[in-house]
This record gives sequence, structure tokens and C-alpha cells, in this order.
Amino acid sequence: MKVLVAGGAGFIGSNLIDALLAEGHEVVCIDNYCIGTRANIAHLKGAPRFGLYEQDLTDLDALKRVFEREQFEFVFHMAANSDIQASAKNPLVEYKNTYTTTFNLLECMRLYSVKNLFFCSTSAVYGDAMGAQVDENYAPMRPISYYGACKLGCEGLISAFTYMNGLRTLIFRFPNVIGPRLTHGVIYDFVRKLRADPHHLEILGDGTQCKPYLHVYDLVECIMRFKNDLPQGITLYNVGDETATSVTRIAEIVVEKMGLSDVEFQYTGGRGGWKGDVPVFHYALDRIHAAGWRAGMSSDEAVAKTVEAVL
Repeated sequence: MKVLVAGGAGFIGSNLIDALLAEGHEVVCIDNYCIGTRANIAHLKGAPRFGLYEQDLTDLDALKRVFEREQFEFVFHMAANSDIQASAKNPLVEYKNTYTTTFNLLECMRLYSVKNLFFCSTSAVYGDAMGAQVDENYAPMRPISYYGACKLGCEGLISAFTYMNGLRTLIFRFPNVIGPRLTHGVIYDFVRKLRADPHHLEILGDGTQCKPYLHVYDLVECIMRFKNDLPQGITLYNVGDETATSVTRIAEIVVEKMGLSDVEFQYTGGRGGWKGDVPVFHYALDRIHAAGWRAGMSSDEAVAKTVEAVL
């Protein structure tokens, strides 16, 4: 197929592009590097079957020209502001880079009759369920971050465009994704802080925050497996692992991998690390398991491998 990976220079998008090229597809990447980096796709320079547009997905007219020129068969929508703390300071970042990009891609799919869509959603759409296990039918959906709110709004747009235009849509809601090419997040922050001061580590919150962490290789493998032969309408899955890792455990793994000792953990206190942070999260994964997929790495294993990659 000829496919578009929107946000393909990002952490997840660039790993997905590698898998799509390896399977023989022709891949076009669009990215403005607001989160993604040129370094993530530097190895693809001059690669056969790979094209790149360095432009902003919020420019609808420019995006229309790309769709008209390329004639895509599948859109993988990986573009978003994934730095929740950044958008907490400026909600406009989320509206522009998460919500508007989604509308523009859907409108171009409508205008140029592209029928296949994959969308990266998130566990943040569920809000703070106070530790309850949430499945795909959980309600009410009350996101507590601007990121979660815009992703939920995107799901609403996708539902309408899918129904009105006969799309075949695959949506994954997944938790924190980690692995090679990570550019921000708790692991990245801990490594940076300990390189600056190997004796003390500031930890936001009380350290008991506990969430599932999914390795990007597992996520990409799941996308590749489920993208084929989609039925008309929306296919929706929670994607993750049954296990979870606390923030304090992440700190311990980072300290161990860096070969440090006698590091003093200094907690800022509070149930969450920041405003909009969901401190405890549990997925119900029955649907994706019944479909034949399980993560290859536990949450702790994913954290350990990611620390090694960051180092």
C-alpha cells in the first residue's frame, strides 16, 4: 500500500515507519517536528519507498495538496502533542496539534476518498477512574487533562467521519508508551536529573503513582497485526499489559542501570505528579486478548529496556 504516517518523525511514528517499510509498503511522512525530531528518521534519508513532507498538519490547504499528489490508501494518524505537562501550561498546543490535526486529516480523507484509518488514542480519555479497571465501554468518560479531552474529542470526530464516509477505522487506547527514540517522560527526566546530580533525585508526587508501561515494539507489532482486513466502521481496543510499574520502582531501575548507589529520593508529595496526572490506572484487556494479542514485555521489562536505550 501507499500510506501516510502523520507525525512520522515522532517516537511511535518513526518506529511504525520502520515496520511498514520492512513489510514492503510505500510510506510518506508528514511532520513539523513540534514533538518529533529529524534524528528519529535520519536513517531513512534516501531510502526507497520513503517520502517526507516537512510541514504543519494544521495547514489544511497544504495538506490537501499532499493528498491530491500522493493518492494514499491508508492513513496512520500518530500526530499529537504527547507532552501532557507542556499542554497543561498552554491548552492551545493541544487544540492545535491534537484536535485540529485530526479534523484536517479526516477532511482530506473525505475529499480524496481514503477509506482506511489508524488512530492513536490514549488511556487519558478515561480520566481518573480512581484505580477501577476500565474496559472499552467504560462510562462516563471524564478526562482530566487537556490532552485526554482533545483525544476524546478526536474520537468523536472520527466516529462521525467514519459513519458518514464509510471508513474502516482502527483505534487503540494505550497507556504510557516507552522505548527507543523516547524524547520526554519520567524515564527521560530521571536520567537527565541523575546525570546532573547523581546523589539526589526529585520525584514528582509521592512515588506511589502506578501505571502500565507498554514498549513501543509491542505497540507497533500490534498495529501491524490488526491493520489488515478492517471491517467497515470502528474497531476499538485497549492495548497494554496487565502489569504496572510505580514511579518509585522506575527510579530504582534507572539508578540500577546507571550504576549509582546511595541516591536520595526526594518526593514533592501529593497523589499525582502534576495537575492532570492520573496517579493509578488499570486496563481491562479482555477484548484484545480474545483477539489473539498479548504484550511481549511486562511493564517492568519495558521500563528496563527503555532505560538502557535512553542511556
